[in-house]
Amino acid sequence: MTSDRSPSPARADLPGPRGPATPYRMTVTTTLPHADAVSLADEQLADWLKQEGCEEPPPAGNPQAERLRLGDRVLLDRDHGPLRGGPGAGCYDRRRLRTPAPHGTQQLTLTVATAADGPTWVRLEAESHSTGNGLRTPCRVPVPELARTLLPLLDATDGPAVVQLAPRVITAAEVDGLIDELCDPERRLPTVVASVPVNHPVDLWVEAVVRPLCQQLPGLATAYVLDPGARTGFNVALEYHTVYGGAVRTYLPEVDPASRQDGARHPVLARGRIEQDLRRAAGLLAREPRRIAADLPLPPALAAVPVLRVPPPQHRQDAASPADPVADPATGLTARQAAACAELAALAREEQQDRAEQQARADELERVRRTLSRERRVRARARGRALPARLCAGQAAAPRAQAARTGRAGQADGPDTFSELLSRLGEFPLLTFTGDQKAALALDELQCAGAGWARLAWDGLTALQEYAEAAVRGEAGGDFKQWCEHTPDGCHRFPPRKAVRGESRTVFSHTKWKRERMLPVPECVDASRRAFMGAHLRIGGGRTAPRLHYLDDCSGSGRIYVGYIGLHLTNTRTN
Repeated sequence: MTSDRSPSPARADLPGPRGPATPYRMTVTTTLPHADAVSLADEQLADWLKQEGCEEPPPAGNPQAERLRLGDRVLLDRDHGPLRGGPGAGCYDRRRLRTPAPHGTQQLTLTVATAADGPTWVRLEAESHSTGNGLRTPCRVPVPELARTLLPLLDATDGPAVVQLAPRVITAAEVDGLIDELCDPERRLPTVVASVPVNHPVDLWVEAVVRPLCQQLPGLATAYVLDPGARTGFNVALEYHTVYGGAVRTYLPEVDPASRQDGARHPVLARGRIEQDLRRAAGLLAREPRRIAADLPLPPALAAVPVLRVPPPQHRQDAASPADPVADPATGLTARQAAACAELAALAREEQQDRAEQQARADELERVRRTLSRERRVRARARGRALPARLCAGQAAAPRAQAARTGRAGQADGPDTFSELLSRLGEFPLLTFTGDQKAALALDELQCAGAGWARLAWDGLTALQEYAEAAVRGEAGGDFKQWCEHTPDGCHRFPPRKAVRGESRTVFSHTKWKRERMLPVPECVDASRRAFMGAHLRIGGGRTAPRLHYLDDCSGSGRIYVGYIGLHLTNTRTN
């Protein structure tokens, strides 16, 4: 029996939408070729400028960088070229538009970047600054009109999700696809799922409530509405992440359906708060997606776009002509010369602001790099301190169990390289490596890997061996993911978030990507000697770091087959 009240976990009882001004940043991919995406963006930008009463920019020329003045305080900067790394790395096109705003300036930056053999990325940034009292302070900026016109034309996507302007109604037959999308590790943006109150017509609720509520989400999140049939199936499948009674829930990336603790990460906006003040509720709903979009690291293609450097626009001659008025006795300048000086001064201020913004971004990137490096050192030291303590405690409490574990898998002394790891696979009697050793050995050549990747892979193999032993006896209590979430006492623990049950539907339906994951198995498992290994372990940080793919056949041959250890196989986030 479904209640009509809103769910209580992780309610979005937050302050109002006012707060620190967060810029608008939309980052999506498109299936369009690079040139088509740039042409489409230029066309929409020209239409918007024309509607605003500005001069229409001329077609982009051959210069790699140029600055156009399209009206009073309206500047358009355009540049294009290869990504950092040379012509073979890919290319980019960028447009930066500056227009006057009350007491300040608005800036819109559109970047299209395509890496070699990679998808085309489109990034739209909007910022607004006031310049009162000689200070340049950020202001709140609404969703740009350019985002609303571009999204439908780009067929924009975020991993497995289609980024649309309006929320889409989900039926019972589409629930499985929505759940796959929520759990897909390639999803970067939040997903907003709205429910419909009992005995309310779906169409009326969508038009009167959900659409106005999602007005600030275009480009920042995907939005769906559950019809009554879908609501039941959705909440049964996601018992710790339910939404019903007219409430709206924001699902952050990497949903873990089996974790009660994970349910607290995904905020709920109750029906009462929505109906109390719809406009304020829309601001509350958009706050977290906007923050996430602003803080997300750039994809490699966009991160390889060089800093914008454009020449100043050409100026008219400063010398007085017969038509010029008489020079001002106080300054000795004609009106034309004074205007040129004022324009040069304005350009100098803009260039100074550009340098300050670029330096601020560089400082922020350096701060993040140092923080990550410090966290890695802290974790390494913690592991170094904790390992002897665990060994001593284990020897004191259960010497025989500790000796058995150490003797079987060598946990007390994990390998530092993948070469050593491959040579010691015989320590796992229920695991069989069927893949190509070259992909694993190549990881040793990457300077960034160090010993961390090999040791994490060893931890995963150790946990898989212990799980296989229990599964063969019928005592595992579920799959390997559940084993990691509820590891029995005395067994090696592997982080649940690094154990992935399977690939996304996008990967599975892509012929080339699926073929990469058809990995070798014995004939007793499959007559074709190939099987799809979607289950994998994340054995390194980041979305493109190494993966270990395996097939759990404990219920058949009584073994686990490891078909691949190497860099991330191809998907929507890799080149």
